Amino acid sequence: MSFQGEVRPVTRLARRLRLIDYFSLGWGTMVGVGWLVIMDDWLNRGGPLGGILGFAIGGVLLLPVGYVYSRLVAAMPDAAAEVAYTAGVFPRPISFFTGWMMLLAYFIVCPWEAVAVGRLAGFIFPWLNRVELYRVAGKAVYLPHLVIGLALTALVTIVNYCGIRLSASFQNWTTFGTLALFVTFVSLGVVRGSPANLPPLFTHAPVVSILLVLQIVPYFMNGFESVTKAAEEANPEFRSRGFGSVIFAAIIVGFLFYIIVIAAVGFVAPWHQLTSEPFMTAVAFEHAVGSRWIVSIILSAALLSLFKVFNGNFVAATRLLFAMARRGLLDDRLAKVHSHNQTPSTAVLAAGIGTGLFMFLGSAILVPISEVGSVASAVGWFAVCVAFLRMKPLPIQTLIAVVGALVALAMMLMKFLPFVPGAFSSWEWLSLGLWIILGMLLGRRTAAPRKPGRPGTGPASFRQNE
Repeated sequence: MSFQGEVRPVTRLARRLRLIDYFSLGWGTMVGVGWLVIMDDWLNRGGPLGGILGFAIGGVLLLPVGYVYSRLVAAMPDAAAEVAYTAGVFPRPISFFTGWMMLLAYFIVCPWEAVAVGRLAGFIFPWLNRVELYRVAGKAVYLPHLVIGLALTALVTIVNYCGIRLSASFQNWTTFGTLALFVTFVSLGVVRGSPANLPPLFTHAPVVSILLVLQIVPYFMNGFESVTKAAEEANPEFRSRGFGSVIFAAIIVGFLFYIIVIAAVGFVAPWHQLTSEPFMTAVAFEHAVGSRWIVSIILSAALLSLFKVFNGNFVAATRLLFAMARRGLLDDRLAKVHSHNQTPSTAVLAAGIGTGLFMFLGSAILVPISEVGSVASAVGWFAVCVAFLRMKPLPIQTLIAVVGALVALAMMLMKFLPFVPGAFSSWEWLSLGLWIILGMLLGRRTAAPRKPGRPGTGPASFRQNE
C-alpha cells in the first residue's frame, strides 16, 4: 500500500546529524532547568515520594508512545513529524491541528528558558534584581532580566541560522557538560544528607500527590520526539534504526534524571522548610554542605542545561514550523531554506522574534506554561498513536499503540476535567484558547486539497519494511 496525501519534497536541509547528536537533541530538549527553578512547585504538589513516583510512572508510560514514534520516523524521516504521520489517515485540518499543538509544546519552552535565565542570573548576582519595569500577575519584570534573556534568544537564533552542525555541537557540549556536573553535585551532596529529611513523603493523600505530579510530566518529558523533527538532517550513513535507540535512551535517562534530583533534594535537607526559597535545589545542597561552592556547581549545571533545552526546543520548533509551511499549512515564506547554511532561515528568525516578544510576560508565565505545554504534548502524542492504529500495524504493535493512546488521553483528561485535582484554571484555558484561535487565523489554508504523495513512502508502507 502507498501513503496517499503525503508531501515528500526533496530534502534540502543539511544532512549532518549523527547518533550522538540525536541523543543530545532528544534528552537535551527534554531536561531543562525546571529541577532548579520550580522544584518547590514539584515538591509542594507531591512531596519527595510523590514526585519520584509521578515522574517514574509518567516516564514508563511514555515508552509505548516512544515506540510508536520510533516506528513512524523510520518509515517517514520527515521534519513535519506529527503532521506527516497523521496526514494520510486524517482530514487535513486534524493534521494541521496536531502539528499546531506540538508547535506550541516546543515553542513555549523557548520564552520559558529565556525568562528563567534572567531569574537565574538574578539569583547569582542580586544586583540584577533592580530596575523594575512593570508587573505581570503580581510578579516583577526587571530590565536586566529582559536584557539577559533577549541576549540568549539572539545567541540561539544566530547559532541555528548559521547551520545545524554548529547547533548540534553546541547541543552536545551543553548536554554532556550538564550530565557531568549533575553527577558531581549529587555525589558530593548526598553524603551529607539523611533519610530523616525526607518526611513528609507526600503533601496530600498518596494518590492525589502522585496525580498532581503526573499532570506536569508531559511538559517536562516532552522532547524525546524532537528527534523526529530533525530526521531529514541525518548523516547519509545514519541508519533508521538509530532513531528508536535515541528516543528510548532519551526517555529513560530523562525520567531517571528527574527521579534522582527529586530524591537528592529531599534527602540532603529538610525540604518542607525550604519550599519558600527561590531555587530551592541549590539552597538545599548549600544547606547540606554548608558552603557556597556547591551552589556554583549547581548553577553551572543549570546554565548549561538551560542553554541546551532552549536550543533543542528551538531546533524542533523551527523545523516543525518550516515543514508545516512547506506543506502549505502556514505562510509559504516560512519554508525558505538558506542557500548556503541549508537551514530554515525564515522559520528560525520568526521563532527568535516570537520568543523575544513572549519574554516580556516575565516569570508569571513559568508555571502556567508548564500546564499548557503538558496538554499540548499529550494532544500530539494521542493523535500520533491513533494515526498509527489506523495504519493497521501488527498485533503486538497495535497493543503498544493502544496503551500509548490511552496514556496520552489520560494525561489530557487530567487537565481538562474540572473535578480532577490540578485541572486547568481559567487563565490556562484562556492561553490554550488563544493559541487555537491564532492557529485558525494563520492556518486559513488548511482546507486546501492535498498534493499527491509519492507511492511507497509513509505510514501505510512501514509494515513492508519490517
